[in-house]
Amino acid sequence: MADDIGVSARQATITRKTGETDIHLDLVLDGSGEYTIDSGVPFLDHMLTLFAVHGFFNLRLDADGDTEVDDHHTVEDIGICLGQAFAGALGNKSGIRRYGSCYMPMDETLVRVVVDLSNRPYLHYDAPVADQKLGTFDTCLAKEFARAFSQHAGVTLHVDLLHGENSHHIIEAVFKGLGRAMNEATTPLGTGSIMSSKGCL
Repeated sequence: MADDIGVSARQATITRKTGETDIHLDLVLDGSGEYTIDSGVPFLDHMLTLFAVHGFFNLRLDADGDTEVDDHHTVEDIGICLGQAFAGALGNKSGIRRYGSCYMPMDETLVRVVVDLSNRPYLHYDAPVADQKLGTFDTCLAKEFARAFSQHAGVTLHVDLLHGENSHHIIEAVFKGLGRAMNEATTPLGTGSIMSSKGCL
């Protein structure tokens, strides 16, 4: 396995190559929601597009995974890479809000997403959906993506489904809400200080 991380001011490039996936990802935090996404998993492409657009992040992703097996390795490894990109682009996390939250409606669905860029990875994920496929995407993979992302971004992430029934709507609200919450948390405060009484995260 090889992970290469290139970092400059509030942006990062991640390259990850394993026996299961080959991924190249570019992230710009101070973007406008521009995206070029080819994950090999069409439903995930749709979700990451929503994440970028609603988070105002510029995201470029090219992934080649063993989708002939299933989508699990590709989805999880893209979560790893996106998490690494945020961690790399934010550095020591000085001068950012640190916290972000979003209540995201999607028709009958309402999801709450809350993040703390604490450098203490933790995932609470209570957004149950029916065990089914959306295209080729197994709905259980949404949680696997969130786990990989939070672990490698160093983010405390809480996702709660307040109400809703449609699996597509629920997962879409999660990705949109995560984009919005991460946008808020990564917003510069205009100071160089770190948002912690300890002086570091």
